[in-house]
Amino acid sequence: MADKPASTTSAAPVPVAELVQYQEGSVVSREVLKRPTGTVTVFAFAAGQGLSEHTAPFDALVHVVDGEAQVTIGGSSMTVTAGQVVVMPANVPHALHAEKSFKMMLIMIRS
Repeated sequence: MADKPASTTSAAPVPVAELVQYQEGSVVSREVLKRPTGTVTVFAFAAGQGLSEHTAPFDALVHVVDGEAQVTIGGSSMTVTAGQVVVMPANVPHALHAEKSFKMMLIMIRS
C-alpha cells in the first residue's frame, strides 16, 4: 500500500503531505480540486524556494502542512509552521519563502 501514489479520485481519506513530494531546488504543485467557485492546490517548496510578491483577485487560505515558511502579506512578514493557517486577502500583495522545506494547501475562493 505504501508504494501506491496518493490519490484524490475516490472518497477515501488521503494524507495531505503525501499528495506532493519535495524536489530539490523546485516548487512542486498538484491541483486537488478545481471548480468555478474555487480551487484546492497542494504545494511542496524545497528549502530556499518561494513565490515572489504578487496579488490575486480572490481571497486565499494557506494551510501549512509541513515545514516552515516566511509569508509576507501587505508588507507584514510572519513565520508560519505546520498546523497553522493564514488568510491572504484579495488584491493585497503577498509572497512566500521556504525557510525550510515546506508544504502547504492553498484554498482559493472565487466568489
